[in-house]
Amino acid sequence: MSKYTLLLSCLCFACITACSPSSDGPLVDLETQLWIHGSPNCNENSDPAIQVVQYNANTWILRQSKCTNYEAPFMFLFFGENKALLMDTGATRDEANFPLYNTVNELISAWEKAHESSIELIVAHTHGHGDHHAADAQFDSKANTTVIGLKVADVQEYFKIDNWPDNQAQLELGNRTLDILPIPGHHATSIAVYDKATGLLLTGDTFYPGRLYVNEWSKFKQSIRKLYDFTLNHDISFILGNHIEMTNSPGKDYAMGTIFQPDEQALPLTTTDLAELNSRLRQSGNDPERIVFDRFIVFPIN
Repeated sequence: MSKYTLLLSCLCFACITACSPSSDGPLVDLETQLWIHGSPNCNENSDPAIQVVQYNANTWILRQSKCTNYEAPFMFLFFGENKALLMDTGATRDEANFPLYNTVNELISAWEKAHESSIELIVAHTHGHGDHHAADAQFDSKANTTVIGLKVADVQEYFKIDNWPDNQAQLELGNRTLDILPIPGHHATSIAVYDKATGLLLTGDTFYPGRLYVNEWSKFKQSIRKLYDFTLNHDISFILGNHIEMTNSPGKDYAMGTIFQPDEQALPLTTTDLAELNSRLRQSGNDPERIVFDRFIVFPIN
């Protein structure tokens, strides 16, 4: 057993046994939550391969160690009464260094024991880039598990979204309904996920405290407008993306490949942040442009 697996097992056990909430209210403050953020020397790093944080009775947030992959993506696990949804599988395929399946399976087993019932797992992706689906193979052929494919047609078919990307759909987990919104621009398969139960809005790599890499400018602008319009009619507690690339200094990001981020920004963004981005994009023209905000940077890649 590697040091990562051992530390991870201890962390998961502590969370499962000590974090049993009496209500569905948040157990942590995401604006002040500290995340594993790497080390200047990964050979001396003691972080677990995966940080496991229980947000409430039925919601978990996981972060991959920067010493397993500098991208350090976040993953999200939602439980309903008969289905669970895992959004993204991280940036590392190797189970020995990144035991995501074992981690999620421990959480599911504990949930099933507490609720005296079995549950089906759905594995989906905020989009199709490799740092969000590398560990899919760990879930392939596992019992009661469905891994959604990586093409637009796969996503569209599973969630039953007509007229992609204009329409949206809902996923029912059992007394917990999630809204699924196509938001291309960063990637053709990008989706946002809204959980009414917590007010959390997942936006993948489309909107997060980092470099918003834009592949298709017009679609990105449309998707940000779509997200903004959605927030006007829904209660949003936090907007959560999949990375942290910004420092605590306004407008200053960490360089790509950084493995140590001791002063990184908090994970959540707000509807005010989204409104500011939408307003600025509406003023922009048809030509892609790099735009620096305090908490994120619009970064066209072509």
